[in-house]
Amino acid sequence: MKSVNISVVLFFYLYDYFIYGDVSMHDEITARLKEKMNRMQLRKLYSDSKTAETKAEREAARKEYLDRVGVPEDFRY
Repeated sequence: MKSVNISVVLFFYLYDYFIYGDVSMHDEITARLKEKMNRMQLRKLYSDSKTAETKAEREAARKEYLDRVGVPEDFRY
């Protein structure tokens, strides 16, 4: 099973949330987890754009990656 690294701050927010029931940071935890998930998805798309088995799969991943990071069509090769 793969591991996921999170910041120490997020870890402490999660610890307080689940161990002590401190819900005051709920919105911050949600935002940071969404940000982390987005970065993980972008990293997977980037990796797929370089290592997918077929050229079509690599190109599809490359296009989706560039769309998500907001690179305009005119700047793409």
